[in-house]
Amino acid sequence: MSLQGAYDDTNIFARIIRGEIPSVPIFEDDDVLAFMDAFPQSRGHCLMISKTSRARNILDVEPEVLAVLSAAVQRLARAVRKALVPDGIVVTQFNGAPAGQTVFHLHIHVIPRWEGQTLGRHAGGMADIAELKSTADMIRAALD
Repeated sequence: MSLQGAYDDTNIFARIIRGEIPSVPIFEDDDVLAFMDAFPQSRGHCLMISKTSRARNILDVEPEVLAVLSAAVQRLARAVRKALVPDGIVVTQFNGAPAGQTVFHLHIHVIPRWEGQTLGRHAGGMADIAELKSTADMIRAALD
């Protein structure tokens, strides 16, 4: 899909927000939802999405929504750092299929990294749900 186009209400993240598809949440409020990536590139890979915007990517999002989303991403990244003690954290966001975007609802990845461990493929194999829940519990406990 290109950078242009209409928002699709049937995308997986819209369906997660509506409770039609299960997820492993970390935290949410009226504006945002943080949850574990079911196809993680590393242990602790999580996602942050807006619950209020129909933006497909960062180019479409309302500035006030982006400000709230960015603050929530920072909170999530700090909790990941505290809970999992990685050597680094990748915070990334893709815009358009050629850039690697696979779900066309604005979302930001928070991916912990450790020295000497290779990063898995984006949208690779599905994770064990029990492991995702355990890691989400650790991150949730580390929230400020």
